[in-house]
Amino acid sequence: MISLPPCGRSPGRPRDDAREQAILDAALELLVEVGYERMSMVAVAARARASKATIYRRWANKDELVIEAVRRRSGGADIVPADTGSLRGDLVDAVCKIVDHVSREDAALIAGVLLAMRGSPDLAAALRVPMLEEKRWIGDLIVQRAMDRDELRSSAAADVFHELMPALLFSRLLITGEPLDSAFIEHMIDDVLLPLMTSVRAEDD
Repeated sequence: MISLPPCGRSPGRPRDDAREQAILDAALELLVEVGYERMSMVAVAARARASKATIYRRWANKDELVIEAVRRRSGGADIVPADTGSLRGDLVDAVCKIVDHVSREDAALIAGVLLAMRGSPDLAAALRVPMLEEKRWIGDLIVQRAMDRDELRSSAAADVFHELMPALLFSRLLITGEPLDSAFIEHMIDDVLLPLMTSVRAEDD
């Protein structure tokens, strides 16, 4: 099991934030270049020009190091969907914000993280929280607003959003390489998400 570092800083010598960030950046660079299996703490230390002792004082293994690097990279990217007054408007606003965030990330890095998750169950379990579960509230909020407006009949419509939106987005980004443009967003919403989300029936129907 991974022992995640506790919140806050322990007493002792203050951390060098610039050095810590250099180590995290080096970890992500190596993840992309050589893959998770070939990535080592020794290689990270060499890339960051840090000692192994410095790294191991902060992270017990490369799982913990990658988790921290991914969390640090995605920090401050909270996406709050606007209340536009309609389900379609809320979906357009949310998906545009998500696409904008993803477009600023390196596709190779995203692919590297996903492959790393396949190779380490502990890493996958830890990263599902910041990468997936913490984002579920976006779809839940959109669906609750739509139910309040009588546009949707079931909260299960949120599952459609959570399952299909990332699948369509990452297929485009990582597999086909086609642009994440307005035409793609409109297709995703008008041809896939809206028809399926509005077709979900309430449990008592």
